Amino acid sequence: VMPSEHRLGVNEVNLVIRKLKLKPGDQQDLQSAIAEIDQLFGLDKVSSDDSKRMLHLAYDASRLCIEGIEQILTRHGIEISQGWWNRFKEEHYRFVDQNIKDNAAKEPWSCH
Repeated sequence: VMPSEHRLGVNEVNLVIRKLKLKPGDQQDLQSAIAEIDQLFGLDKVSSDDSKRMLHLAYDASRLCIEGIEQILTRHGIEISQGWWNRFKEEHYRFVDQNIKDNAAKEPWSCH
């Protein structure tokens, strides 16, 4: 078995991969937001695909949730694309993140 290449605080079992489409915005703001997200405990990887305006995330959903990441983006003036598919995915991510958290925690706690 290969040693885990994940960051501290990331458990393979709770690892989720997320993609968010972003509205066109300032590259500098996006880089600052990514730098802040990158510091979060439980985050494994964050990167952006500028040509597709996609934010790629991998994190431990027992420690982080999509809302927390969205709050950072918002604070930096980065908006998530509001197309129906993106909204649908966001809702699904929230649901799955909460589920993993509930299963991981003895007493349930929420991101809200």
